[in-house]
Amino acid sequence: MVRPLTEPAPGADFDPAATVRIGVLGAASIAWRRMLPALTGTARVSVAAIASRDRSRAAAFTERFGGEPIEGYAALLERADIDAVYVPLPNSLHHEWVAAALAAGKHVLAEKPLTTCAADTADLVRLAEVNNLVLRENFTFLHHPVHAVVRNLVTAGRIGEPRHFTSSFCFPPLPAADVRYRPELGGGALLDVGVYPIRAAQLLFGNEMEVAGAVLHVDPVTGVDVSGSALLTTGDVVVTAEFGFRHSYGSRYRLWGSSAQLLLERAFTPPASHQPVLRIDEQDHAEEIVTPAADQFARSAAAFTAEVRARRAGVPNSAAASNADTLCTAELLDAIRASARVVTVSGGH
Repeated sequence: MVRPLTEPAPGADFDPAATVRIGVLGAASIAWRRMLPALTGTARVSVAAIASRDRSRAAAFTERFGGEPIEGYAALLERADIDAVYVPLPNSLHHEWVAAALAAGKHVLAEKPLTTCAADTADLVRLAEVNNLVLRENFTFLHHPVHAVVRNLVTAGRIGEPRHFTSSFCFPPLPAADVRYRPELGGGALLDVGVYPIRAAQLLFGNEMEVAGAVLHVDPVTGVDVSGSALLTTGDVVVTAEFGFRHSYGSRYRLWGSSAQLLLERAFTPPASHQPVLRIDEQDHAEEIVTPAADQFARSAAAFTAEVRARRAGVPNSAAASNADTLCTAELLDAIRASARVVTVSGGH
């Protein structure tokens, strides 16, 4: 059975004059290219400050996006003019600085993965719940409406009973100095791209999922996993997740049912102008369904800030389902690493 998608937090205009003042911890590429354009383009959102270990780098960001450049992350969290923070820091720094932000009373939107292990993720979820703060892991693809179309087709029986779900996110090797090759910063393909197929399976089938096995290919020079595959089960559905930095580009998933297959290309990172195409293949018939384009980064920014406003207006906390999804992802990643057969890649990445 396909799980109904959790709708984003209501975009209710509880206070038309309210502005969500955002602080940014880290001058990262994803912030520059994607999330800061999305946040600054969201109604009633302003960037109050951007922090970096290097003030000149923060200044370069504020020249484009506004706000005050800050040297050091702690200094930003001390400011009273910030309601929420966006955290695009390297993975291994998420727990420390998200915890500090929550302790400072700030709502948090953090890049995925929320942390590098389930224990740290559980700690942050608890802090957010105790302090009645919004904590969101920034999987932007969850906000693209194409996945709701997939849900509707499958629940309507268009492919029969789901049997297999196969999902892949891979791309070519990165520059040698890339942060994703640094194990001390939480690098590796599983945490960077493997999380997407796992979260997609959760999105469609829920959190009752078990890891049956995995393989991780490890670079002997850096010590990080550069590719891999995991096998999971959920009910009658077998889930295969493929990920890596050693491939031609691919971002897709396929649902194989008892009567048809459904394929979605560019499943995780479609450009805002891209109209996703769902291909359905049956034994004697094939069709393509073109779905509307959407900016998933803008929709993620809007959903997060709407939830911040809702919490500010006293709307009861509705984060339990989202927090459970986030914790489940972390637990599945732990289980994949624990069960994986590790293979050293010859010749490095």
